[in-house]
Amino acid sequence: MADDKSKDAQAERNEEGSYLLGAEVIEEELVGGAKVRRRGIYLLPNLFTTASLFSGFYAIVAATNGDFSYSAVAIFISMILDGLDGRVARMTNTQSKFGEEYDSLADMVAFGVAPGLVAFFWTLSELGSFGWAITFIYVAGAALRLARFNSQIGSTDKRYFVGLPSPSAAAVVAGLVWCFDGFDADGWLQVLTVIIVAGVGLLMVSNILYYSFKDFDLKGRVPFVAILAVVLIFVVVAQSPGTVLFTVFLLYMLSGVALAVLRRLRGRPAKGTPGGDQ
Repeated sequence: MADDKSKDAQAERNEEGSYLLGAEVIEEELVGGAKVRRRGIYLLPNLFTTASLFSGFYAIVAATNGDFSYSAVAIFISMILDGLDGRVARMTNTQSKFGEEYDSLADMVAFGVAPGLVAFFWTLSELGSFGWAITFIYVAGAALRLARFNSQIGSTDKRYFVGLPSPSAAAVVAGLVWCFDGFDADGWLQVLTVIIVAGVGLLMVSNILYYSFKDFDLKGRVPFVAILAVVLIFVVVAQSPGTVLFTVFLLYMLSGVALAVLRRLRGRPAKGTPGGDQ
């Protein structure tokens, strides 16, 4: 009888331990050629991802309150934080599968749901069902883009993005809102918003190539005048951040389309296997 009770108690402890184990993140890492199971997550890169997620969430909250300029700024802050989390993970050798999945989910909020809802509350809501349909095209395009990126990791050419990257798409939408916030949200502005939101949504899932700038060397030496150029860029951006950022990312969006048309006219496809990014 005592043995039965001890077995039952042991079974309860094992069951409790399995629940605790299921609540923990366990990943396999290669250490010296052997697979080792690690429990827990890396804090530093995931802090940046969480901050990016929070900034995207704040953009939605601000839009519901009518603070559209704040929403646009929050989306750009998400872009900066999203660019930092991966770099921090690589610099500190803290990459993980959990971090990749968490980053994708945060990107879906910050660069998919948030820009779509900001544009919807800004002007598209006045168009009724047509407005939310246009918004859904953008959100679905961001989701499909992220799914395609996740399925192609490790098999892509990092010199190019296939389709417009979701952070750049979000920047175009946020730049539009920031640039024209305060204008009458009807007529030509509604038409422009429809074209931009639907256009970037479709470009995200297109096969158009966009230069990634990943082979741009930031560690090498440059002429002294380069730092002066950087100073001038900061000065220009400070004069009208919304207008400058919208113009820059709009030109980047159009550059892929223009190069695709030129390649088709010349009958020359891009060299190499193109890659993807979020």
